[in-house]
Amino acid sequence: MLNKIKDKMHAKISASSYEATLRYDLHNRLEGMKPHNKVLHGDFCPSNIIVTPDGEYYVIDWAHATQGNASEDAARTYLVFNLQKELAEKYLNLFCKKADIPKQLVQQWMPIVACSESVKNKPEEKELLDSWVNVFDFQ
Repeated sequence: MLNKIKDKMHAKISASSYEATLRYDLHNRLEGMKPHNKVLHGDFCPSNIIVTPDGEYYVIDWAHATQGNASEDAARTYLVFNLQKELAEKYLNLFCKKADIPKQLVQQWMPIVACSESVKNKPEEKELLDSWVNVFDFQ
């Protein structure tokens, strides 16, 4: 019953201020992503983790939960962590190791996720988001 991440991303790409040609490319890229039905948090970050006194971890704030490809969720968190580059790389390495997912699958989502984040219109993030939106191939 959860909304699909692809539908959410298509809407955000369409709402972005990027030129029509780039939006077209991002829509096509999104359609080419492997479909999955995994539960995605949609806003995973350290402030959404509670650690109990006995050391148990709980993930909270599932208001943005959707279904789809877990690599998209990881790409969004990686993008948020990119403001602190070292933390971002640690997160991506740990996610990929624990999920047994190659980094390339997460990186494929980066332009789409960056475009979707751009609709928040945060001037302090524009340069970082622009740098990711315009990347289409990873080594």
